[in-house]
Amino acid sequence: MLAKANRVVRGADYRLVVRRGRRYPGANTITHVLARDSDAAPRFGFIVAKNVGNAVVRNRVRRRLKAASWELLSETRPGTDIVVRALPGAASASWASLRGELTTAIERGAALA
Repeated sequence: MLAKANRVVRGADYRLVVRRGRRYPGANTITHVLARDSDAAPRFGFIVAKNVGNAVVRNRVRRRLKAASWELLSETRPGTDIVVRALPGAASASWASLRGELTTAIERGAALA
């Protein structure tokens, strides 16, 4: 699980990243990456709407995305905010596919250290 310092928790922060961050669409996710001017820890946020599935499916998708981001945490540049929006296809996507999309978006956003 991500530590509190590594999570986007405020609604205003989510809106800021989604509105001002670079958008990287994938087959199962849309990732928004925003570089801040601080040396704070990188932060991840997740949006999994009801169109992905019922509560069980949404929570499974969220857990898988959190696990993938936890693996990439040490490689992500400090001061980066990343918000991942799951698309309906994420419910049936493989672990490798979700992790690959997240890795690609972070690399394209130049957020890897």
